[in-house]
Amino acid sequence: MSRAAWPVAAFLVGYPVWWALGFGGLSVIVLAVPMAVLLWRRRPIKVPRGFGLWALLLAGYLVSALMLAESPPGTYGELGPGRVVGYLMRLALYTSVLVMTLYLGNLTERELPQLRLVRMLGVLFVTTVAGGLLGVFLPGFSYTSPVELLLPEEIAENAFVRNLIHPTAAQTQMVLGYAAPRPEAPYEWANAWGSNASVLLVWFVVGWWVYGRARHKAFAAAVLALAAIPIVYSLNRGLWIGLGLSVLYLVVRVGGRTRVVTCGLVATAALAFVLSPLAPLVAQRLDRPHSNDIRAFTVSATLTAATHSPVIGYGNTRNATGSHRSITTGKSAWCPTCGHPPLGGDGQIWLLIITQGFTGALLYAAFFLGAIRRHRRDRSPIGLAGVLVMGLVLLYMFVYDGLVTPLTLYMISFALLWRNS
Repeated sequence: MSRAAWPVAAFLVGYPVWWALGFGGLSVIVLAVPMAVLLWRRRPIKVPRGFGLWALLLAGYLVSALMLAESPPGTYGELGPGRVVGYLMRLALYTSVLVMTLYLGNLTERELPQLRLVRMLGVLFVTTVAGGLLGVFLPGFSYTSPVELLLPEEIAENAFVRNLIHPTAAQTQMVLGYAAPRPEAPYEWANAWGSNASVLLVWFVVGWWVYGRARHKAFAAAVLALAAIPIVYSLNRGLWIGLGLSVLYLVVRVGGRTRVVTCGLVATAALAFVLSPLAPLVAQRLDRPHSNDIRAFTVSATLTAATHSPVIGYGNTRNATGSHRSITTGKSAWCPTCGHPPLGGDGQIWLLIITQGFTGALLYAAFFLGAIRRHRRDRSPIGLAGVLVMGLVLLYMFVYDGLVTPLTLYMISFALLWRNS
């Protein structure tokens, strides 16, 4: 591996170390600094088609800071350190993932071969599976990270920041009528684990199965079999839908003998799953759509609030007054994590609408739609996988927050498509 590729390897292969230290998804901000310096030294810098949309998204987020002190009807709260820290952290993340994308696109094939980058994403998938298994079998595992110890208490105790810097194996939620642990290691929350697992699984299959030799394929089969355990125990319907649509996409897009082999593998895996002890858990989860009412309330409140600043939004999230059940909410002995629900917390599109208005949401969607339109004719394995991931981004923006790690992986996938062209 060339010296120029070390920041990418440090993020993808070294991610468990970042997570253990308490940086986790914030490591992209740390690594964006050397990437930016190296990029500057190799001017002129190439930019991808669609770059202007992301630049406008960033510019719009800067403008949205003008509304940080405002609270729309149906919300409450005053401008304080937590709101400012959250805004600055999101701004740093949006900027950092752009730097990483440009860095990847400006590396030559000799400096970082495509297959090596894909396989590094596959290594992160193995890490994701290991973290998921930790969440299933040791859900109570957590500890105070070095970063958490160094930060001032008022910042470290901020809910958004704490999720990023406090390593935990699982997120316990009342999903099945009782407290059920949902794997989240090595990411910031359970939904981030689900989004990342599905995206990384796509690249793992490409790098270690499609382009793999016999020993690579045997390893891939073993990892995928193990991955089924945390995927089911994540109780993550968005992840399950994403995987189902991914299979459908592959069956439609690939042809000939590959389609026959794909269908055979899928049928075998489906039969093995139905006969396994995991199938009843999936049925139980589908019978208890507990979060539907909560999501309906927060989405409705988000749209209502956004109509009062539809162009530039409010710079950061706001807490709703009340909830879907009552005009009063708060912590209790049986629900210590309860409270006023934050608006924009049920999907990246809703986050953008409250933070950057409908303009930001349109720019975000247009960026990834443009990638699909430009690369839809690329029928190489990397091209097919990249377009699939862009489609998953558009699906997941309605149910998953893109920040922190999911957006980084989305943009690395975008960079792979760009490099492939």
